[in-house]
Amino acid sequence: MFAFITDLFHRLSNVETLLSIGQVFLFIILGFILLKIILIILSRTLSKTASPQMVMLIMKIVKYTGIIVIAFAVLQELGINIGIILGTAGVAGIALGFASQTSLSNFISGLFLIAEKPFEIGDVININNFKGTVISIDLLSVKISTFNNKYVRIPNELIIKSELMNITRFPIRRLDFNVSVAYKEDLEKVQAVLFSIAKENRYCLDNPEPVFIIKEFASSGIDILFGAWFLKTEYINTQNYMMIEIKKRFEEENIEIPFPHLSLYAGSNTASIPIEINEKKKDI
Repeated sequence: MFAFITDLFHRLSNVETLLSIGQVFLFIILGFILLKIILIILSRTLSKTASPQMVMLIMKIVKYTGIIVIAFAVLQELGINIGIILGTAGVAGIALGFASQTSLSNFISGLFLIAEKPFEIGDVININNFKGTVISIDLLSVKISTFNNKYVRIPNELIIKSELMNITRFPIRRLDFNVSVAYKEDLEKVQAVLFSIAKENRYCLDNPEPVFIIKEFASSGIDILFGAWFLKTEYINTQNYMMIEIKKRFEEENIEIPFPHLSLYAGSNTASIPIEINEKKKDI
């Protein structure tokens, strides 16, 4: 390593080497311009056939490979022995390999994620209490943006080991509403009203049909699960519209939505315990 540094300073002290530095900078600028053009053409070509996840991965591989090629070309132009650098890098690589076992595990997990494709860029996932939109899939980690605009980086190894929910994997979803009605209500009427709300909702799909399930006779009322299908991009609109319309229509149809009541019973006035004295014991 010392010999390499000495050789480098010796070459830089040469007048011809100093004069060629300008040419080297020009070479670097032209190299990065060419790399940028290649990346733009590659991105436009791959976007027509490959998924955003694969496009991002290939672009990063080409980018880093191009930077390495430019770096070695510059060193060769300066007349520096690349073999010495490769030898030093080999020793350093072995040391880093032992020190970065976690990174290696994340790298291997990233290859599994790319092959399995449990989610893609733009999907909404839920993992370890983090829910958000996938914005980047790399070989070491996955980055998501939460709904309140927080940036979360999740190591690939953690994703492989954890249960993951891809909320937007399929084009349609079912939104479930837990509704409770009083015991006095006509359940067939309740069902008809709920189906009518879903049919009039422009965000709900007619096919598949909504789901109506009587769950249980609870302490305060009858619990019902009503599920309506919708396009995955209309979650917020469907949620808000259905909640507003259910309350509004139930009030119009005089359908009671029960809530827990607490009655306090004080009881009647308690009379004192009568005292009876035995006449025989009284005389004693």
